[in-house]
Amino acid sequence: MCCSLNFMSEKVVDKKIPNYLLSGKVAIVTGGSRGIGRATALRLAEAGANVVVNYLQSKDEAEKVVEECKAFGVEAFAVQADVGKFADAKRLTDETVRKFGKVDILVANAGIWEGSPINEMSEEIWDKVLDANLKGTWTVCRTATEYFKKQNSGNIVIVSSTAGQRGEAGYSNYAASKGGQISFTKALSNELAPTIRVNCVAPGWVDTSLNDEVFADASFFQRIVEAVPLKRVATADDVALSIIFLASDWSRHITGEVININGGAVLCG
Repeated sequence: MCCSLNFMSEKVVDKKIPNYLLSGKVAIVTGGSRGIGRATALRLAEAGANVVVNYLQSKDEAEKVVEECKAFGVEAFAVQADVGKFADAKRLTDETVRKFGKVDILVANAGIWEGSPINEMSEEIWDKVLDANLKGTWTVCRTATEYFKKQNSGNIVIVSSTAGQRGEAGYSNYAASKGGQISFTKALSNELAPTIRVNCVAPGWVDTSLNDEVFADASFFQRIVEAVPLKRVATADDVALSIIFLASDWSRHITGEVININGGAVLCG
């Protein structure tokens, strides 16, 4: 990240979440080894939830997140799974229930950002992004919902993007996958009510490793920040705090909603 710029995003918010908020709950975070997933896993643990950290390749990073979660006095473990594959998603939820006896919260965060102009986009890249972002959301929601229905309770938070609402030139596959997540949220929330809530967060630019390459261009980063009314990009913790709100009873009468986390840059919903 280009640290020489004046408009830097803030780091972790100096606000503590009460450890009784999600005490005794069990949460799965897909893509939990870094970025928004890591920040969410830590905030869930701070709130008292036991956490399952899903990862695809970053085993060491995932295990570090597990240890950070345990420091809050909760239980946590990591599960390798490619959520773009139904069998892996099922194994993830089954292992969670085998360990804890239940699952209460699903944060469908895993995703990738790759694209190209439409006339250059390969079928491979189109499928790769849609499988990771959209199919990967469906697989974990599908498998977790089996347990939610048996329990007669559950909470799903899907991590989409403002790109799913305004589009993104050069990343039509990514925008399609994120728009699909938003529509999926709307449909699923109606289908699973009243016992299971489903909501979505849609971040704009976020200060994570996913954006390191584009943020390395100082002038481009400056233009991004200048376009944001709050004059900074979001941190992963900014997104995590909204996820905690939706995952808790603080939002008990909210379902089917999309929370835009973009500093006012994209005013749509």
